[in-house]
Amino acid sequence: MRQKRSFSKHLCTATAVTAAAVLALSGCANKATTGSSGSTAKASAGSPSVTIMVGGLSKQIYLPYMLAQSLGYYAKAGVNVKLENEPAGGDATQNMLAGQVDGVGGFYDHNIALQGQGKSSESVVSMLQIPGEVEVCRTDLKGKINSPADWKGLSLGITDTGSSTDFLTQYLATKNNVDPASTHRRGVGAGTTFIAALKQKAISCGMTTEPTVSQVLSGGTGFILLDMRTAEGSRKALGGTYPATSLYLTTKYVDSHKVVVQKLVNAYVATLKWIQGHTGAQIADQMPPDYYSGVGKDAYAKALDSEKGIFNPTGTMPADGPATCLSVLSAFNPNVKGKSIDLSKTYTDEFVKAAQPIS
Repeated sequence: MRQKRSFSKHLCTATAVTAAAVLALSGCANKATTGSSGSTAKASAGSPSVTIMVGGLSKQIYLPYMLAQSLGYYAKAGVNVKLENEPAGGDATQNMLAGQVDGVGGFYDHNIALQGQGKSSESVVSMLQIPGEVEVCRTDLKGKINSPADWKGLSLGITDTGSSTDFLTQYLATKNNVDPASTHRRGVGAGTTFIAALKQKAISCGMTTEPTVSQVLSGGTGFILLDMRTAEGSRKALGGTYPATSLYLTTKYVDSHKVVVQKLVNAYVATLKWIQGHTGAQIADQMPPDYYSGVGKDAYAKALDSEKGIFNPTGTMPADGPATCLSVLSAFNPNVKGKSIDLSKTYTDEFVKAAQPIS
């Protein structure tokens, strides 16, 4: 059963009469546009401008987008970038298709789903080689929920319908012999709205990322059921390497803006290399304070140190990644299941291989 943003939208319109509602309202604010905050460095007036919508800017899995701005790499690459925040990757994708934004910072798997719907888009740089997602369940259900096999009839938190957390949740249910239709997947966003959903018992379990995971654990709100912040955890849950965060654009845009795309990829490849050579604390120093205000800067940095391996050091698509994503989506997604998908058209390493260094 799909319930489009039922919980998160209710929270965003509710009167702030309880602490949970106050938290939820702060979550609504996270959907605001983020323009050129961070570094004040800008490319020259004649440089091209690009708008990228990111499926949750403050999530650590999408960290390279704001970090590239903070480091001044967009300006050095010769491109003006406007970052917009949209908590769910599915909605960001629809905005791209509607021409509201140029590209999306989201999970690579959306390109496969789009091809199954007769649409053409492609990832131009792979930023995460594993999902970095964690399935957490309410503390009061420990011992009652031991695996996704126990999910029948439960309400499960996802960022939104059609998001990659929705894809992965349906797959994990199917893999464990639970019909996704027998669960209630609820769009609860991330951060404060996700935590409020757990506390209010609106969901039994949910899929989220850092820094929300650290907040859930430190507050005693939940426990980890499945951890996909490591290659081993990802393989165990999904059967192989699952490339996640990427920059993807419509194929039409890529073909008609190759110079612009190359500038963007130059900035992101440089950012990925920078991440590998710096500590969590050094990375945290570059991020806006509101990114770690809920969990604290030290905890934010510690989480980064523990999961830095999720970031792709080169930006090249992992060799076995697309096939794993296709296998996952083919298990349940009607837009992909039984269809002929040409994976070679869902991504390209052309721009990563041609990336120029940024100093």
